[in-house]
Amino acid sequence: MAGFNFEKNLEHQSQAVKSTVGVFNNVEIVKPQGINKEFVNPVFDTNTNFQYIHNIGDLQEQNSIERKGKGKSNIIDIMMETGTGKTYTYTKTIFELNKLYGIFKFIIVVPTLPIKAGTIDFLNSDSAREHFKEQYGKTLKLHIVESKKSKKPSMPSAVTSFVNARSVEKNKIQVLIINAGMINASSKDKKTGKQVLTLGKSYDKSLLDKYSVPFEAISSVKPFMIIDEPHKFDQNNKTWQNIQKMNPQFIIRYGATFKENENLIYILTAVDSFNRNLVKGVIGHITEFEMGKNVIVKFVNSDGKEASFKKNNIKKHFKITKNESLEKVHNAMTDLFIEKLNKSTVVLSNGLELKKGDKINPYSYAETLQETMIQKAIKYHFEKEKEYLTREVKIKPLTLFFIDNIEEYRNKDGYIRKAVEKYIKAEVEKLLKTETNEEYKAYLKKTLKDISKTHGGYFSKDNSENDELIEKEVNEILHDKQAILDLENPRRFIFSKWTLREGWDNPNIFQICKLRSSGSEISKLQEVGRGLRLPINQYGNRVKDEQFYLNYFVDFTENDFVEKLVNEINEKSGAISREDIPKKLTDKIIKQIVEKYKIDEDDLLEKLDNENVIKRNNDFKKNGFEYIKANYPLIFEGVDSNKVRKSTDKKKKIKVRVEKYAELKELWEKLNEKVVLEYKIENENEFQKLFVDFLQNYTPFEVEGVKERTEKIDIENDQVILKEEVAIYGNDITPISTIQYSEFLKLLSDSLNINLKTLHKSFLETKTDINKYLNQTTLRLFKQKFNDYLMYKALSKFQIGYQKVASSIHPTKFTNKDGKIKTEVNASDIGVFHSDEKVADNYFFDEIFFDSELEEENIKENIKEVIVFTKIPKNSIKIPVAGGKSYSPDFAYVLNFKNGKKKLYFIVETKNTNEESLRNEEIQKIKHAEKFFGDMVQIKFKTQFSNKKMANLIQETFDKNF
Repeated sequence: MAGFNFEKNLEHQSQAVKSTVGVFNNVEIVKPQGINKEFVNPVFDTNTNFQYIHNIGDLQEQNSIERKGKGKSNIIDIMMETGTGKTYTYTKTIFELNKLYGIFKFIIVVPTLPIKAGTIDFLNSDSAREHFKEQYGKTLKLHIVESKKSKKPSMPSAVTSFVNARSVEKNKIQVLIINAGMINASSKDKKTGKQVLTLGKSYDKSLLDKYSVPFEAISSVKPFMIIDEPHKFDQNNKTWQNIQKMNPQFIIRYGATFKENENLIYILTAVDSFNRNLVKGVIGHITEFEMGKNVIVKFVNSDGKEASFKKNNIKKHFKITKNESLEKVHNAMTDLFIEKLNKSTVVLSNGLELKKGDKINPYSYAETLQETMIQKAIKYHFEKEKEYLTREVKIKPLTLFFIDNIEEYRNKDGYIRKAVEKYIKAEVEKLLKTETNEEYKAYLKKTLKDISKTHGGYFSKDNSENDELIEKEVNEILHDKQAILDLENPRRFIFSKWTLREGWDNPNIFQICKLRSSGSEISKLQEVGRGLRLPINQYGNRVKDEQFYLNYFVDFTENDFVEKLVNEINEKSGAISREDIPKKLTDKIIKQIVEKYKIDEDDLLEKLDNENVIKRNNDFKKNGFEYIKANYPLIFEGVDSNKVRKSTDKKKKIKVRVEKYAELKELWEKLNEKVVLEYKIENENEFQKLFVDFLQNYTPFEVEGVKERTEKIDIENDQVILKEEVAIYGNDITPISTIQYSEFLKLLSDSLNINLKTLHKSFLETKTDINKYLNQTTLRLFKQKFNDYLMYKALSKFQIGYQKVASSIHPTKFTNKDGKIKTEVNASDIGVFHSDEKVADNYFFDEIFFDSELEEENIKENIKEVIVFTKIPKNSIKIPVAGGKSYSPDFAYVLNFKNGKKKLYFIVETKNTNEESLRNEEIQKIKHAEKFFGDMVQIKFKTQFSNKKMANLIQETFDKNF
């Protein structure tokens, strides 16, 4: 493609340039005198009259800025939003200041190396040089201060060439480029052994026959200084102090953000930028799940023996060992356990492989959240690409991915790389079946020849790599925008961490997919900034006569992303003011309520939703915050309650009242008998009918519950607002086949324990087009959904039974291998929370550990009919449930019956909610438990809801049965 073409007279840039040079209008100029005059800039005399301060005030009024000039300050500020061409604007200002006033020595100061590289690339580009030379007949001579190791320290060559440059070089403007790191760089003095500032030390060589210290030499030429990203240069830090040693005549600062400004003479607000179509609009795509199911479980780490997981943003880590259920992390993952693990990988029982940093949703774990988002971003990319590459004048769109796990992208077998290439291949093959545009068709065919060329990455560690291919793609991404936008180049997907956050952008970024968290709370405008610039077409011209949008993909942990962006735009533009009352139910408020009121987070959010306290994105509805203050006053006390604390010590033990075990023993051993669940299906034909019913009534090619909420930025009454749309996220998995049909049948047969022939016949009978979906995701979805089907249809479509298996009962959570009672057990197996209150006399333990308020009340309640009762340790009693799931009750009671002549065993499941809000899955599990205990004469089973006292439940059982 041709080089980038810059437009000469864009109004917002021209106004910024005019305003800047206008500061010096009619200000007296003192021309340099003396022997070194040809090395020195002309000097503006701002002290002899008030012209300088008058100019600033007049410009502020013209640009609708409060008249507030500082005549003694040499700082001039220009505020321009991200993506509106700050670098171009200050470059044009350099040429204008030279043309009007003869200023020929400038210093450009940037905060970081990436920004420095981006600035140099722009100023050195053929397009920029030709553009400005055509207008001004001159070019910039760059002097770049860089770090160089040398046995004999010498005056930096860039400083030497900059200071020694003469005004007689009429066709050159001298520009010294330096980053903050080099301004502050120091070296060790051989004589004293102390660190000495490199630009502040004295060298053997002197400049202009007078200056041996770089700072002094630079100061002598009376430079103009331009600072990019001024919020990075706090006036209290050492960088700013060292800048003053260069004694710039004026410091012109260009930025979207200022900690505080001085002599602000031009503002292009964010609202202006969006309103005037100077940047792309933004559409946020939020991947979320059904109401109440927005939970993330993240695989954090593994030592090879146990894996560490965390839920949402809660700091607590959950340790899970091999064959242990992930229910400990979230109660919806009862049937999911770790099948294999090593120091970097975990394989779950549904076949899903997790790498460190991978996230899954407890209600939908056929795919990782990252893979779902990769799939959707690639799908949407090709929709845009087809639109833009089949028009008469083409625009090549790019997509930028931010990722955590670099190795899984760089390695040939890394799962991110494999997922990306798999979905690119699927989309390209699908497009080729229907594409009629011959040029685009050829481009797609070229893509298929080598999928690896469609993507590339840049990460800081790449600088130490020797791989030639990596070096080539890094150079293309960082320094050659024209090459990456060439229509012959198949590369269109870029991967990075946050290295590209500043100092890099490409106007044709149309999508950003954020697979990693932001880390620190950075500006949302800064996050989208890499893709806000208006795109260029195949001829290098900026396309500004239509509305473009940047599509930004995040997961539901950032469901307020667009709202924060809107607020930031409005606040920075002065459209709205901050309020003291929070607008949102924050993670901090949620955490405080959960800890102080011993309530499950999901239950809390459901309650607040039902009470009309919060919106779906957790914004408070009218009087919502007042509701929180009235109903959860403890969170405003600032100190934790002495009565309740979180049990964080894993080794904490709870003592058993050993003398009570004799009364509990018979029931405990009955509960620990090993049983298996039997499906009472007569023959293979009956089973085939069952599987056919599953295929006809369930959709095994959809990831359940996943939605996309899109939020688009619009302008109304000089304010940015967001408009929201909720849509099904294209739940169907991408049709893609990576496994042969015969191999797929075998794997599915092993996974579901179904005869190969039965599977094949069922697919034929139901006309299921399985050949489109022969991949690992389909296998996982089949397993997940068929197991759900079996659980829901047990007792209605077919019968089940429980069969005792002859095996040893001991050891158990309460006993050792010899059947002897333990004196203590792990407190974490009994409950998460602790209370110092007194336990009931007939309770099996001597302390209260509990998981819900209802459990705590049960443990404190003295009921005379109870001989002994106990909280059942977690994962100790598992009742098999159809579909490979299991169910664990909470309490076991031994009751006095018929005046002590007989005992009754009573098992209770506590649900700290009302019966109406019980999930369907829980209802099915309770039915299995009722079936299981119904076959045992002396054992009764009940579910306790939040409105039932245990004493009442026991009384009802007596009344009903006896």
